[in-house]
Amino acid sequence: MAILVEFVVSTTEFPLGRLFSSLPGVSVELERIVPTTDSLFPYVWVRGGDRAEVDAAMASSSATDSFALVDDLGDRGMLYRVTWEPDVGGIVEALADSDSSLLSATGTRDQWTFGLRVDDHADLLAFQDCCRDRGVRISVTRLQPLEYADENERITTPQLEALELAFRRGYFDDSRRVTLDELASELDITRQSLAGRLRRGHRNVLADVFGTKHRPTEHPASFVDD
Repeated sequence: MAILVEFVVSTTEFPLGRLFSSLPGVSVELERIVPTTDSLFPYVWVRGGDRAEVDAAMASSSATDSFALVDDLGDRGMLYRVTWEPDVGGIVEALADSDSSLLSATGTRDQWTFGLRVDDHADLLAFQDCCRDRGVRISVTRLQPLEYADENERITTPQLEALELAFRRGYFDDSRRVTLDELASELDITRQSLAGRLRRGHRNVLADVFGTKHRPTEHPASFVDD
């Protein structure tokens, strides 16, 4: 049975993540790919940084061979195509040598969060052994059978924590008293990770309220929500 796995590592365990350690306000998201030795995270989203600073960090890093800006979407971030040095080691090598599929990878200068899909528990144990053999310390924060991912998922501790903090800080008030960036800073995660937790948390709370197989009530066209 396929399993969704979420785990975190410190930036020191992720050579590519150390690239932006000098840019405290930057968050980085690697494009979804299956890691291979000849095509390693070719596209990278960078958010919250000045282009000149990001370019300087990439140019001075021993992890990069070459890079080019593909698109600059302003507040939505900058998309780069990057050719990495092949001998990066660490968690990257463990991912490339495993039978897992990388679903997501986001991080800041302090911590990275990865989402994987593995075929079964044997593959998960093999990946953990691979990390251990390379001296990489990972902290698994979520395990979930793939077949329950959409239908029977229940709210997780990180989702509940994010929802409670957002509620208590006034994020859901008519006039918001706090921003996503401020909440993400309190939780020490990226803005994108927090937005995902809130979205999934909302969905799972509603699933508990209405039931996973509940069909939405159909209203006539003239119906107006309060």
